[in-house]
Amino acid sequence: METSKTLIEVKNVCQEFHLTKGLLQSLRFEKGKLVKEDKVVHAVNDVSFEIKKGEVFSLVGESGCGKSTTARTVIRLLEPTSGQVLYKGKDISHLGPNELLPYRKSMQMIFQDPYASLNPRFTVGEIIEEPMVIHHMYDEKKRKKRVQELLETVGLKPDHIRRYPHEFSGGQRQRIGIARTLALEPDFIVCDEPISALDVSIQAQVINLLEDIQKKEVISYLFIAHDLGMVKHISHRIGVMYLGHMVEIGESNDVYRRPLHPYSKALLSAEPIPDPKTARSRKRILLEGEIPSPIHPPKGCPFHTRCPYAMEECSQARPATYDIEGRKVACFLYSPRYLRQREGLAIEPLLAGAK
Repeated sequence: METSKTLIEVKNVCQEFHLTKGLLQSLRFEKGKLVKEDKVVHAVNDVSFEIKKGEVFSLVGESGCGKSTTARTVIRLLEPTSGQVLYKGKDISHLGPNELLPYRKSMQMIFQDPYASLNPRFTVGEIIEEPMVIHHMYDEKKRKKRVQELLETVGLKPDHIRRYPHEFSGGQRQRIGIARTLALEPDFIVCDEPISALDVSIQAQVINLLEDIQKKEVISYLFIAHDLGMVKHISHRIGVMYLGHMVEIGESNDVYRRPLHPYSKALLSAEPIPDPKTARSRKRILLEGEIPSPIHPPKGCPFHTRCPYAMEECSQARPATYDIEGRKVACFLYSPRYLRQREGLAIEPLLAGAK
């Protein structure tokens, strides 16, 4: 992996959505007066990370924690409410459609649902060729040749070029989507749960294909998935998200071997283990309570309402992000003051890691 250059840098990005309702639905009584309520979904809150050239950076977390919204903001399918997204040092956060067009070639996305992401009226050849037509790449003869090459790259036959999406299985459709993504020769691809809609029997094939392409073309991936074992296999670094916040970032093996944040440890303790004996001996961390609403997030640390290690200050202020053993973790347990006071005793259960 080439790690000398930063390709994508995300700085303090926030993404909010205002809920639009009818007049009567948005009105409520407050202190005897009728006031209009403006509900805002705080989907992503002050998230920062970077992705190196040739790196696979994965986002993990419960459903609704903001992983996909973060990815769509990074690739500028959504404009961030605040913060910056830098591509090769250039701030693309608030560029208009025409200004973004050159960057669209370099940043592509593989969507979650292969059934919905392909135009059913287009042949496979037309689907793969369309991005090249839009960006005025090559002449027609070279485009046709490029389509044939891409079909071969993703393991499909040349005669598939004249067939339609409904004639293929889910795994084959996702391969078509991957071929379309590669048509513009991008150096950054968002993989938004690319295997979650596929049968287990073919998930490994698609993952191996993505891994081979990444190594051969030195492409950077922002990978989103629920399968923690698969994320560990394909990722160089992992970011753990909870309720729109980034709570931990670290090398893949380090995070899996010894998670630091209480939420990271709880999340990894829920990962299925094939060996029954090992699974029985491992302690599962069960979180109590429901995930708070992103419309009314809790004050202070977003995880304090479910955290078994919560302290008084956790409900009053949001923790800073601390550098611990080459990792970043947003938790008061790792603040210099707390470490000095307790001399590491109180965090011993956290540092024990998942066995």
